[in-house]
Amino acid sequence: MADIARLAGVSTSTVSRALSGSKLVNEETRQRVADLARSLNYTINIGAQNLRLKQNRTIAVVVPYDAATRQHLSDPFFLSMLGSLADALTDRGFDMLLSRVDSEQLDSVSQPFDTGRAIGVILIGQWRHHDQLNKITARGVPIVVWGAQLERQMYVTIGSDNVAGGFLATEHLINNGRKKIAFFGDVQLPEVASRHEGYRKALAAHQIPYDEQLVVPASFLENGGRIAMAELASRKVNYDGLFCCSDLLAMSAINIMRADKKRVPEDVAVVGYDDIELARYFHPPLTTVRQPMQVAGLALVDALLNLIDQKPEAPHLLPTELICRSSSGNK
Repeated sequence: MADIARLAGVSTSTVSRALSGSKLVNEETRQRVADLARSLNYTINIGAQNLRLKQNRTIAVVVPYDAATRQHLSDPFFLSMLGSLADALTDRGFDMLLSRVDSEQLDSVSQPFDTGRAIGVILIGQWRHHDQLNKITARGVPIVVWGAQLERQMYVTIGSDNVAGGFLATEHLINNGRKKIAFFGDVQLPEVASRHEGYRKALAAHQIPYDEQLVVPASFLENGGRIAMAELASRKVNYDGLFCCSDLLAMSAINIMRADKKRVPEDVAVVGYDDIELARYFHPPLTTVRQPMQVAGLALVDALLNLIDQKPEAPHLLPTELICRSSSGNK
């Protein structure tokens, strides 16, 4: 900027005003400064300018990971959510700062806000440290979490209605004549626990006894379905239906069943969760519970901007929808 000022014969403050389009600088000077800036390949550092002007239009989007398993960002659910958030932030004139944190150290989620790099935080998933998120909120950090509503929750959550989704999936299998329905998912995670609650409610509504032997812990990793299927086989229980808490779990489980000569849906009807893009192209096409990714990003961003503006904001559930395809039968 000093070089441009010397060549243009003006002060650095005049250069600054000219490059920002100030009307205090006449058109001739503004054009001369702009031409010199272009010739010197000068560009304004927007981040530095925002810091100087005490303006910031960056939102931090944080995705936790399990240090032991290191679930990749290439997971289709994460990609879908990140795309939805990027669209929503762009539409509202904000930038996205993406980072990852260890799920066992969720208190570090607030770092982008604490260091001034972002004006608020969107966290994708609660994991198991509800208490840490409460402490972050108590410090006044604007944060919105994609997840389930929990007791004694101080922070704002936006999420899909997982209880209803679990109920829809399980009742659909029951309506297709299935009575021994297995459940794959890590019920230590709040969202999965809600899907499990819906599973139990559907069984009870149809007077089907709940069998703990049919409930198998399963991670969302690529090999989660294989490990869960091996565990289910070791228990030597009969099953004619399977509700998986993610589409990838369902797909890997179906591949294992196919290798074991089990037919889907004739022998085992299967329902997944999320409705990722691959679900419709899988063989057989996967019945699943759709999470409303199209509106999820908008809901998260709008809730956070309300918090930043110190407007009241309450937790909100988005509706889920059963998408029927071939993997569960015809009903």
